[in-house]
Amino acid sequence: MARFTFRLPDIGEGISEAEIVAWHVKVGDRVEEDQQVADMMTDKATVEMESPVAGIVVEVAGEVGDQIAIGSALIIVETDGDAPAEAETAPPSEDVLEAENPGVEEVAAPAPAPTPAPAPASAQAEAGAQGSRDGAGDSGPLLSQGNKEEERHQILASPAVRARARDLGVDLASVKADGNHIRHADLDAFLRYGSGQGYQAPHASRARDDEPVKVIGMRRRIAENMQAAKRHIPHFTYVDEVDVTALEEMRADLNANRGNRPKLTMLPFLIVAICRTIPAFPMINARYDDEAGVVTRHGRVHLGMAAQTDAGLMVPVIRDAQDMNVWQLAAEVSRLAEAARTGKAKSDELSGSTLTITSLGPLGGIVTTPVINRPEVAIIGPNKIVERPVFAKNSHGTDEIVRAKLMNVSISCDHRVVDGHDAASFVAALKKLLETPVLLFAD
Repeated sequence: MARFTFRLPDIGEGISEAEIVAWHVKVGDRVEEDQQVADMMTDKATVEMESPVAGIVVEVAGEVGDQIAIGSALIIVETDGDAPAEAETAPPSEDVLEAENPGVEEVAAPAPAPTPAPAPASAQAEAGAQGSRDGAGDSGPLLSQGNKEEERHQILASPAVRARARDLGVDLASVKADGNHIRHADLDAFLRYGSGQGYQAPHASRARDDEPVKVIGMRRRIAENMQAAKRHIPHFTYVDEVDVTALEEMRADLNANRGNRPKLTMLPFLIVAICRTIPAFPMINARYDDEAGVVTRHGRVHLGMAAQTDAGLMVPVIRDAQDMNVWQLAAEVSRLAEAARTGKAKSDELSGSTLTITSLGPLGGIVTTPVINRPEVAIIGPNKIVERPVFAKNSHGTDEIVRAKLMNVSISCDHRVVDGHDAASFVAALKKLLETPVLLFAD
């Protein structure tokens, strides 16, 4: 027998260390070759670490939340036979799927088995115990019952994921995944956020004990960034009301005739309006290096798009938004949101924004006071659209009450760079374009 040291490889991005966000093994566990042992987080992404050898884990590097230097020992494995003392591994891809690993099996509805002959009681007891361990047969109330053939078709998962699901009593047919391949992250999201299709926590409706949750990984990155933004940036927020009745009518007409093009939401129109307004207000599309005392006013709009994911808030970036039309923007918004949601967004898609927009869609509330994405100097927050009666002039020049669709637009600015007058003037120009939407398509 020999001891094998698996050292944390260089996982790119020019980083010197990574954070342990999850252990999938502990000391004393047996691991197989290519089995996932840990999840490591860099500044931008989570990378799965897989053991290059099989054996017994005798040491692990630290606890969840610890920072591990590149090249230091991650785990030490006592192998079954001779093995090199050090790992020789290539940097893993952030987008590697477990489907590329050997041993991935298809989960399908089992074929009916022949009725076995009666067995001695001791054999039946052993078979029952083995069935409980393997997750076969009736596994109790946590497993979904009934016919699952339609839900089980073409579901892929590695043996490790399947074993974990069996231990938890989770029916893999009930777990939503990107495509048909179920990964540990999909199982984590199912358990954490209560997808509830086939999984019912015992006594879920009863009072439960307090649960201390360690702030690690993406949640810690978000906490640190928000704290730094509020500590260093003197925020102020300005809000104005926009009548989007005509814009909503135009959007409905375009969607009715879109053909194979993506469906338009309000966001692409707002982005076009922002990009058309920015040239007159360059101080909005800027970054402030407070250590160097330099404000860079950017000629291109690399628009950050705050997106909520299971891992927390992420900000994928629409590059050169000023060069795109509403259809191109709709496609890019959809692509980036999906990449962020599934954890497939690349590092360069999560950095380099010059201005950020944050929207909660129908949950947008009446007014928001968004926190600036440092080192940017402004962040724009559209709120939900509400329908209300308003006074308007009719063709005879007299007032009448009409129905209108109204939306508040919030903007938070860095008062070291942007004055209140500048913010108000920018929103007023934005409002003019949104209330007269034909101007969005005029040269």
